[in-house]
This record gives sequence, C-alpha cells and structure tokens, in this order.
Amino acid sequence: MKKILSIALLSTTLLASAQISVAAKANVLIPTSSATWKNLKTAATTAVTEKGKNIAGFNAGLSLKVNLPLSLYLMPEIYYSNFNNEVTVTNDSSTENTTLKAKTSRIDIPVLLGYNLLGNTLSAYVGPVASFNLAKDDTYGSFVQKVNAKEFTVGYQLGFQSEISKIILTARYEGAFTKDERKFVSTVAGSNQEINYDNRPSLFMLGLGYKF
Repeated sequence: MKKILSIALLSTTLLASAQISVAAKANVLIPTSSATWKNLKTAATTAVTEKGKNIAGFNAGLSLKVNLPLSLYLMPEIYYSNFNNEVTVTNDSSTENTTLKAKTSRIDIPVLLGYNLLGNTLSAYVGPVASFNLAKDDTYGSFVQKVNAKEFTVGYQLGFQSEISKIILTARYEGAFTKDERKFVSTVAGSNQEINYDNRPSLFMLGLGYKF
C-alpha cells in the first residue's frame, strides 16, 4: 500500500511540475510514396508550382504537449481528417484507363514522443497514430463498394516542429502499419470490372498551429 501511495504521490508531483501547453493545428495532406527526402521535397515543390493541385485534403484538431525530463516531450493529438485518394487502372477491353476518386473522412489520434533539438525552436518526434473511419460504405459513379472500409487502422508519424512565439510550424510523414483494402465493382450492365486498392495512403503533411 505504501508503494502504491508513493508512486501516486510521485506521479502527481511530476504532473504538477510538468509544463503543459495546448495548441490548435491544421495540416494540408499531400500523397507521397515514401519518407525519403527526395520524395518529400518533390511533393512540397509540386504543391507550390501547381498551386496545390496535388493536395489531397486537410486535417484540423488539437494538440497537447507535455514536457518531460531530458529534453523529451509527449504530444497526444486528435484530428478530423478529410482527403481524396485516387487510383487509376488500365482496362483490359479498351485503351482507356479508369480513374476512381474515393473520399475519406476519419478521426486520427497520434501519440508522439518528441525530442527538443534546439529547445522549442526545433524538435523532432515519432509515434503511432490510430485512425477511425467515419464513412464505411460508398458509391462512386458506376462503382459500388463491395468490401467495407475498416473501422480502425494504425499508422505511424514522424516529423519536425518549430515554435516561434505562439506560432507552430510542422512537417511530418505518415505511413501505415495496417492496410485499409477496399474493392469496388462496376454496376454497368455486362461489366465485371473490379478495382482494388488500399485507402491508407502515405501522406506528407505541412501544418500551421497556434499555441494557447
């Protein structure tokens, strides 16, 4: 009993002494194939030169930052995310391609562990992100979804954050641990075309936040 009380007292003391901040954040979501510097640079450059044509969507939410010893911090967040995922397949019976644009809305909950490289001026973080799909069944044009979207998937995020007074600038990459495989079948008479794809794309996120 004494050990439990001691642990509870120590935890309360650490929590009371910890510096906690809350911020509102928003990100633009840009599809990318991997987390290599070349791919991320290309995605960001294309977003500028093509005036955002490669931007798939956005997310917005709240971020809690808890400073820990040894320049570490814990940063749980919650976002509402909305984006388009596009897949193009080659038709066997014609020279034309079929493109399907699927819309996704979900709740994302990253839990990130960060390290202050230059105090609040620059830090790096990494951690898992849990995603809860809000839309389960969809129809796009003549295609009907035959395999429901997964209600829950898990990914990971890694990135950098810079705090300038109350303004927060972020850049992060999101990959997937689990897939969200979907299957669409054409409803046009006499057609048996199927489109299969994974709706958990890799994303490059550029964000802006405000610390309260």
